[in-house]
Amino acid sequence: MYTGSCLCGGVTFEIDGELEPIQICHCIQCRKAQGSAIVTNIPVQEVNFRLISGADLIGAFESSPGKQRCFCKNCGSPVYSKTVKVPGVVRIRAGTLDGDLNTKPAVHFYMAHKANWFEVNDALPHYREGYVVEA
Repeated sequence: MYTGSCLCGGVTFEIDGELEPIQICHCIQCRKAQGSAIVTNIPVQEVNFRLISGADLIGAFESSPGKQRCFCKNCGSPVYSKTVKVPGVVRIRAGTLDGDLNTKPAVHFYMAHKANWFEVNDALPHYREGYVVEA
């Protein structure tokens, strides 16, 4: 069981089971939504994700057709996203989780859009765009 929350603590949640590997995204939308060079996402089956408090504080922004970025309306913390392209999955923002995690980053996506001021110095796989390996 993992727990997490937004910055103000108004939105709290639990995740049952072990966590999938962390996905690091460098796309423009994620950079803008996070105010940072990257976002760290953990895909979680919706049946394993449970809001404990703050359901009324969750706001959503449709950043592209069928993609919702969900955040705390009180403090602005991004909490998770979901897309119709991957039904039944929420992508939890790794930084919202409490304590130590039994998972690590596994991959970088959208490297073609990486901020020029941010260096990536690890041996993880790098994908120019999204989830498709390009030749």
